[in-house]
Amino acid sequence: MVNLAFVIAEFNREITYMMEKVAEEHAEFLGAKVKYKIVVPGTFDMPLAVKKLLEKEDVDAVVTLGCVIEGETEHDEIVVHNAARKIADLALEYNKPVTLGISGPGMTRLQAEDRIDYGKRAVEAAVKMVKMLKALE
Repeated sequence: MVNLAFVIAEFNREITYMMEKVAEEHAEFLGAKVKYKIVVPGTFDMPLAVKKLLEKEDVDAVVTLGCVIEGETEHDEIVVHNAARKIADLALEYNKPVTLGISGPGMTRLQAEDRIDYGKRAVEAAVKMVKMLKALE
């Protein structure tokens, strides 16, 4: 069994909640267990929670779920680019998959609603990566 942890952004919660539910359903479908769920204020705040979860021996992979909608400035790009980079660095540092279930930047609320399935995709990638890495051992 693959043990997952979710880090979920509270910002745009009406969308990230739906992403979380889709992700949970898909984890169950794949036979994976969601051991931990941490809700953080926003996508930019995810890396510290991801790091704490990667330190746990009973976590095989971390799934991030967030939604960054375009505003009037380029803030959305800064948030997603920095979070994605740090999340990738943590996966390499801990040798555990951390998947990017974050939609954005540069999208409208309607486009964000169309991308709720990113939660499902992130779970799928996490389970596949864990299985692939175990096969290499």
